[in-house]
Amino acid sequence: MTESYDLITMGRIGVDLYPLQTGVSLAQVETFGKFLGGSAANVAVAAARLGRRSAVISRTGRDPFGDFLHQALRGFGVDDRWVTPVAAHPTPVTFCEIFPPDDFPLYFYRRPKAPDLDIRPEELDREAIAAARIFWVTGTGLCEEPSRSATLAALEARAKSGPTVFDLDWRPMFWGGEGGASGDGGATGAAARATARPCYEAALRHATVAVGNVDEAEVATGLRDPKACAQALLDMGVELAVVKQGPKGVLAVHRDGRVAEVPPTPVEVVNGLGAGDAFGGALCHGLLSGWELEPMMRYANAAGAIVASRLACSSAMPTREEVEEFLAAR
Repeated sequence: MTESYDLITMGRIGVDLYPLQTGVSLAQVETFGKFLGGSAANVAVAAARLGRRSAVISRTGRDPFGDFLHQALRGFGVDDRWVTPVAAHPTPVTFCEIFPPDDFPLYFYRRPKAPDLDIRPEELDREAIAAARIFWVTGTGLCEEPSRSATLAALEARAKSGPTVFDLDWRPMFWGGEGGASGDGGATGAAARATARPCYEAALRHATVAVGNVDEAEVATGLRDPKACAQALLDMGVELAVVKQGPKGVLAVHRDGRVAEVPPTPVEVVNGLGAGDAFGGALCHGLLSGWELEPMMRYANAAGAIVASRLACSSAMPTREEVEEFLAAR
């Protein structure tokens, strides 16, 4: 490695199969678009579209869908050297239904186990993780072994050597217990949160930034008030807590006392999926640029709004010029 990455993400990757008809059930959908998906992959793509050098640590099946994901990552300019195949498990696919403006059910096909949950500690490039300008992990990566141990080992290797982001990324259907379900079943509600919370607490001890919506922040903190959640996340070890509040905008609180609360950017929603990952990639861009909290949150909100106004996730991620033009028109 001759140059460190601006961003390395670690976690979920898969194929998104999105209906090309909106407002109807999957039972009636006839055609689909095929896209690169998964939160870790999408955030890396979002940052790459903003001119950042990014890479992903993940795994696919040894199958044509896995080949497609490699091709898609390279096409977006994302380094795929740490995306490796697992012969035992198929590349996961995810379907959604699109009922704008606020109903987008997801159907995950990740059984018997998703390859991205088979990331192993001994396979990590700890030197690259420590050298990256930003390192990003997700809550989903903690839901099963060996990915859980690998995620925590990566965070330990990182040792807060730079901005280290924990995307709270709460998917209760993945938390089926040790060796349990990784698809659309498993433990839900209080049982899932109880299983997840100590894992989240362990990750937060090694993170400098926590980002998630109120539901996700509640998993980590047990609280729902955004300001209380942000303070609890700071108390758990991070320097910056970013709590997304949906129609109420986003709250960012820094340990040094800086606070920014930014309203959402109005847009006609086509598909709300992927907006959070666009926000994440733009957040990384702002951190790398050394921006103050308020302009960084406005920029990230704008990137998310642009993706919400489009059908896909990864291929919908905006460029710098698109975000700047969007903001200038507001």
